[in-house]
Amino acid sequence: MPVRKTYKLYVGGAFPRSESGRCYPVTASDGGHLANAALASRKDARDAVVAARKAFSGWSGRTAYNRGQILYRIAEVMEGRRAQFAAEIAEADGIGAEKADELVSAAIDRWVYYAGWPDKIAQVLGAANPVSGPYFNLSKPEPAGVVAVLAPPMGPLLGLVSVVAPVIATGNTAVVLASERAPLPAVTLAEALAVSDLPGGVVNILTGKAADLAPHLASHADVDGLDLTGAGPDSAAELERSAADTLKRVLRPAGREDWLATPGTARMTPFLETKTVWHPVGT
Repeated sequence: MPVRKTYKLYVGGAFPRSESGRCYPVTASDGGHLANAALASRKDARDAVVAARKAFSGWSGRTAYNRGQILYRIAEVMEGRRAQFAAEIAEADGIGAEKADELVSAAIDRWVYYAGWPDKIAQVLGAANPVSGPYFNLSKPEPAGVVAVLAPPMGPLLGLVSVVAPVIATGNTAVVLASERAPLPAVTLAEALAVSDLPGGVVNILTGKAADLAPHLASHADVDGLDLTGAGPDSAAELERSAADTLKRVLRPAGREDWLATPGTARMTPFLETKTVWHPVGT
């Protein structure tokens, strides 16, 4: 007899049950029951923000080289669970094994891609600025803080990795709301993150209803950035208005993204701030 799991949340490096004790059924593309996922509450979302804030100073304070090493380690751990990821994608989206394996490969490659950026992003976005006076004037990018990420409903693994990796590559910490339709690749990714040297709290993954949790994250005063990729067109504007009340940085994509395309720096720059330093020249 198959044993269907009831998955938990991933908060602060641990796997707690939802404080509500509730869960919801996850189904395959043909309607078959696959598992149960935790139905996160607003209290769970607040706990996740607390965990992300607690982890921020340690994560952003690491060397960029070390952050890149850890992102690469995530890719290595995912490689060891390739078959599980492929099976979950195939069941969720109703695609063949070959296509599912292609998407898993792309997701692993995406971690490797962003693993190369932490020690290079400052060279691309930073500058030695010309000034009229006896000073060095240097600008460098710094992480904004805690970023709430609404993962895309489609592309439950590649899309998820494509929105989470750039946030943490640049030193931010993340509270991620997984695809409500297909959350299993996200909870399996959480299991990979937990054994991949990533400090607890850097990535926190919630499963549940976006309609309940997204407004709470958008208005949360201790969230510094909001990625609206997974928000529908009707809710995105309202969430953006809520985020404006607390001066959050907001990424609101213009349309449906091609997750197989090379991402460039577009998903790293929205959650960076520029720090400028003046230093006198000579005596």
